[in-house]
Amino acid sequence: MNLLIKNGSLLSDNNEINIKDIYIENGIIKSICNNISVEDVETYDAKGLFIAPGFIDVHVHLREPGYEYKETIETGTRAAAAGGFTQIAAMPNTNPVPDRKEVIEKFRNMYNNNKVFIKTHYYSSISKKQLGNELVNFKEMAQAGAFAFSDDGVGVQSAGMMFQAMKHAAEVNKVIVAHCEDRSLLNGGVFNEGETSQHLNVKGINSVSESVQVARDVLLAEAAKCQYHVCHISTSESVRTVRDAKAAGIKVTCEVTPHHLLLCDKHITSLDSNFKMNPPLRSEEDMRALINGVVDGTIDCIATDHAPHSEEEKSEGIEKAPFGIVGLETAFPLLYTNLVLKNIISLNRLVELLSKNPAKIFNLNGGEIVEGKPADLVIIDLNMSMKINKNEFLSKGRNTPFDKWECIGWPVATFVDGKLVWER
Repeated sequence: MNLLIKNGSLLSDNNEINIKDIYIENGIIKSICNNISVEDVETYDAKGLFIAPGFIDVHVHLREPGYEYKETIETGTRAAAAGGFTQIAAMPNTNPVPDRKEVIEKFRNMYNNNKVFIKTHYYSSISKKQLGNELVNFKEMAQAGAFAFSDDGVGVQSAGMMFQAMKHAAEVNKVIVAHCEDRSLLNGGVFNEGETSQHLNVKGINSVSESVQVARDVLLAEAAKCQYHVCHISTSESVRTVRDAKAAGIKVTCEVTPHHLLLCDKHITSLDSNFKMNPPLRSEEDMRALINGVVDGTIDCIATDHAPHSEEEKSEGIEKAPFGIVGLETAFPLLYTNLVLKNIISLNRLVELLSKNPAKIFNLNGGEIVEGKPADLVIIDLNMSMKINKNEFLSKGRNTPFDKWECIGWPVATFVDGKLVWER
């Protein structure tokens, strides 16, 4: 399928906006220039609209198989397309856990046979059933198509096991992606340990439970010569550790979520389970450290940690309600409104965090609008103002603390390999 996108606004490397046409042939960007004229081709007029490389989210919970009442491959990838994402990676806490070649092959068939709106990758777990007792066969899982390796949601508690996992991952040239959480330090916490948890009379999760594993793992990664990626970084100590590790030449990268950049525990005024996520919303000081990490380049990319749950589950009370919020459909407008329009970061930097950097870290074909690259594109109306309405989400999940937030800058169309997969 060939397509001509006319009059779109594209960013240059020096953060200037240029009006260009994009000609796409057989899903590949063929030409980017002014006044392209092609006969008998479908045309999309992007006048007054911004064109960005399709966003890439390396941390998404699709729930299928096993928990389809929360989300399915179809609803999750459709929600992702509505958020401007053209590639996502699905975390392994499903049932069954993708810990064997046969399960990965089953996943591949599921993605081929279901309605999938965008390019979707799948993680392998690090340990069998994510129990932390026995490692998966890294070579077999990599050959079967595993995107990377993670025990997201539980973390690898044994330093010895993590070290062995890193050595195996290095052998197959795959990334270890870590949910950093020392479970011996959690104490059944709900919110961040601090004034808010005390005021609301709930158990707190201290920040060292995360940072102590980040510190452990960067040293293990150095010894194992492994590429290591920290999930949803949330504390000032973790940011400092990653910054120091990068300065020492250790191959470490990290991601941050929109909610940890825009919210802190001061925003929690009641026992609202839509503010219950893991890691929890930290202190205002931590939030500032995360923003500084985004500004100075310590933090490499933004990932949503999209974690849909049913309304019944989230209504079970703060102690029983599961951790997690949804984020695919609101990420860009939230970040553009609260970071770019407030001159904290440039639009170019935001696109880098959402597109270019995750592609680079995980060696994905995408993340840039370049001739010869796949035509994975999101078209955005940077002037569109609209309130977030959770009842209009395409995801099955409605669990968000951002409901009713007024945001500017909304995706209006998403293209994957030059094919329109979603339009507002």
